[in-house]
Amino acid sequence: MRTGLFLLAAAALLGCTAGDGGFATPADTGNLVAPLTDADFPDTPLGRAARRGRAILVATRDSLPGHVGNGLRCTTCHLDEGRRPYAMPWLGVHARYPQYRSRADRVLTVEDRINECLERSLVGRPLPPGDERLRAIEAYFAHISRGTPVGERTAGQGIDSVSAETPNADAGKQVFDLQCARCHGADGYGTPLATPVWGVGSYSIAAGMARVRMAAGFIQRNMPFDLPGTLSDQDALDVAAYINAQPRPDFARKSEDWPRGNAPVDVPFRRRRTSDR
Repeated sequence: MRTGLFLLAAAALLGCTAGDGGFATPADTGNLVAPLTDADFPDTPLGRAARRGRAILVATRDSLPGHVGNGLRCTTCHLDEGRRPYAMPWLGVHARYPQYRSRADRVLTVEDRINECLERSLVGRPLPPGDERLRAIEAYFAHISRGTPVGERTAGQGIDSVSAETPNADAGKQVFDLQCARCHGADGYGTPLATPVWGVGSYSIAAGMARVRMAAGFIQRNMPFDLPGTLSDQDALDVAAYINAQPRPDFARKSEDWPRGNAPVDVPFRRRRTSDR
């Protein structure tokens, strides 16, 4: 079902919020997680570090100006301060590392993963190992994870795949032109209402969201912004295909990804041998 509210979908995909050149919180907040306040953090060394970590994640460009190279921030994709189900929440993430990652073909720490996001999704530079700001982000992950079972991922901790098989970027373009361009601009570079969906201000070709099926799963669960989950799997896949077919920043080391040749089918570069996930 293509809804007239789809123009809000890419806005939420890119984490727009009131006060940051984005949409105000919608009237229907049943899908949202209430924002934290300073009172939710204890006045202890760990609590203060977690509060700082949250500030970095929700205002990454201002907090890390030398480490962000585009118009996005961490909570662009990790919605509701990284606590919304099916929007790549950070709940329990600190307990799942160290972890082997096939893209790098090595065991990564949570600090490695944070730096990967800075480089790939935010087109920036990594923080030095052991940096105080990395520790603050880790403290935030631990703070919000209290009570989260340790071990395997539970429902809502990843991104669901869509059932549609064949994307139609032309259909996705029609939806974008009719419903999304008025907020993101006809060129997709963003406006005062919404952040970029492609171009120099958006995520790089090596970011997770550059994978069509990953982006589609995110869109289907979280879009439109005020009516999440109302798009069909096919619509989500079509729009993801159109958005990700547009120009975006390169990533110099992308040729090093998946050195064993087992890249997922939706990786937009260097696919020697593929697997679904």
